[in-house]
Amino acid sequence: METENYLIINSKVLPPVFEGVVNAKELLASGGARNVSDAVKIVGISRSAFYKYRDFVFKQENANTKHITISAVLSDKAGVFSALTKILFENGANLVTVNQGVPSGGVAPVTVTVCTDNIPISLDELLEKIQKTDGIISVKSI
Repeated sequence: METENYLIINSKVLPPVFEGVVNAKELLASGGARNVSDAVKIVGISRSAFYKYRDFVFKQENANTKHITISAVLSDKAGVFSALTKILFENGANLVTVNQGVPSGGVAPVTVTVCTDNIPISLDELLEKIQKTDGIISVKSI
């Protein structure tokens, strides 16, 4: 499986479309726009640009809040993703973002970002609990 690489880049050096995608996603999440068409009109980007980049552009949150991003490969079976989120919630993690790829060959890649402010265990312990879950093929912090 190909390794995903992430960069944190100052938005001042990026084309405005990326900030528009983030702003449109925020409008949709907050209820400031009823649907994608309304959101993209408000921020001034095309629907095709929104759909092209929506799963790849994220806003960096407040630096005082601790976030981790976890990349996992799950068996393409019912309940595996629910088991992953259950472990996160049971250990005090607050789910911030979820990005799941299309299942292929019986596996589904998923990336989740969680707020770790209220997690009473170490990251290694959390990853170990996740790895031991039935249907989780691999897991790592990125």
